[in-house]
Amino acid sequence: MKQPNFLFIICDQLRADHLGCYGNRVVQTPHIDGLAARGVRFDRSYVAYPVCMPNRACLMTGRMASDHRGINNGIPLDLEATTFVDVLAHHGYRTGLIGKSHLQGYTPLDPMYGYIVDDELTPPPEELQDALRRSRWDGGGYRIERRIASGELAEVPYTDGFYGFQHVELVTRHADFTDGHHLAWAEKLRPDFKALVGKENALPDHRPRGPQAWRTAVPPELYSTQFIANRSRSYIEDSGQRDQPFFLQVSFTDPHHPFTPPGKYWDMYDPADIPLPQSFGHITTPRLEQVHALHAAGKHERKGGFAMPVNEEEARALLALTYGMISFVDDAVGEILAQLETSGMLENTVVILTSDHGDLGGDHGVMLKRMHHYQGLVRVPTLWTEPGTAPSVRDDLISTIDFPTTILKRAGLQPFNGAMGRDFFSDPEPDGLIIEEQAGRPQPGSANPPSLRTLVTRNHRMTLSPDDNFSELYDLAEDPNENINLFNAPEAATRRADLMEIMVRRMMQMQSTSPLPPFAP
Repeated sequence: MKQPNFLFIICDQLRADHLGCYGNRVVQTPHIDGLAARGVRFDRSYVAYPVCMPNRACLMTGRMASDHRGINNGIPLDLEATTFVDVLAHHGYRTGLIGKSHLQGYTPLDPMYGYIVDDELTPPPEELQDALRRSRWDGGGYRIERRIASGELAEVPYTDGFYGFQHVELVTRHADFTDGHHLAWAEKLRPDFKALVGKENALPDHRPRGPQAWRTAVPPELYSTQFIANRSRSYIEDSGQRDQPFFLQVSFTDPHHPFTPPGKYWDMYDPADIPLPQSFGHITTPRLEQVHALHAAGKHERKGGFAMPVNEEEARALLALTYGMISFVDDAVGEILAQLETSGMLENTVVILTSDHGDLGGDHGVMLKRMHHYQGLVRVPTLWTEPGTAPSVRDDLISTIDFPTTILKRAGLQPFNGAMGRDFFSDPEPDGLIIEEQAGRPQPGSANPPSLRTLVTRNHRMTLSPDDNFSELYDLAEDPNENINLFNAPEAATRRADLMEIMVRRMMQMQSTSPLPPFAP
């Protein structure tokens, strides 16, 4: 086989068990399930950071967020950071990105917003309030996604190079109110497109659905999922006319909330047919108890992306809508794969599918994400399909940071210094994976933002939360639903100490080797 093409499909907020090939008996995902049936399904694939921007930067660089420093949404990936797509492009690959990037913020907010002034002390000037000078974020290069979201660059694909991508057609934001190249495309097809968008323009619906859900007036043919499918097919068709391998990243914005599957996908699943997670109702940490208490007191707005409490009816309704979004993505994947076959390139293309993170999905009575590292959020689907690969299921641990090394080696290219991941086909499995998360700003009465550090091994998940004075330990073999927190159990003391040592060693192993030191002969 000559140097292969790569079709890299990324979903947004898709947990592993929301696909048929991972055991879900309700959701219909025949095209994605077909990929799993023809290739390798990784059963223990975990994120390095369960938030969009940080983990997408981990994916591009093979580096932990504590190293690439994009530790929260809104902090752009450094333009000087080497990405695996840079390496592919340098070695002759035609590189494209269609859909969500989220390597930069696309709202008007500037990245640095969390400095808290002490009224009793004189603060430093704005440009010196952070360990990195604010000027690092200045200049148009760090605002490309913002400019595209505003329409400034949306008329034509951006082709000046973007983290290694030579061709970019971006979809920013989520649900039915996406911006960027998708919005420009939709308005050309229907000039009144904005009159269809948003909750205020929603269609009537007879059934209660829950928070952050509305029946969009946007038809499926104008929705962002279809735009991504159409433009990806065009890119593949054009690539078939060139004597050059391609790397195409197809990045869907669904099934991320709000919940707005269009057309037939809105009612594709009956909430009555959706089983509740087996962990529903189990409260295992003080932080989760606080989330539910705030909701019970009427003080949880249930907006944004933070863990959102739901009752049984709401959980089933929102999961039904999530499944509708997933089935729409699956149909789009089917169209893209059909184009690969029509263009005669299926036999020389590696197809990879994963997600930037999962979703709490009703586990323990909450939806969405942030500061709760249950399996539904941190475990993601990962499929790898290429001609000649025997179908298999792998249960070894892999991380987001492993993708760059694995893809580059499959292309016959040496990874760059500083990439922390392994080739998950040829390198030995680690004894554990580290997952990081840092809140954006301190909570009242706290000097530091709350944080989590998690270790996942074959049989356990241990999470430390230094600021809130609670931690977690679950025996995943005996308690896969994570209902019994063993951290303070006397009988778990030895196991806890062993896991602590593994965590420390893994964190030491992932200290950066970049920049390279001077060579001393």
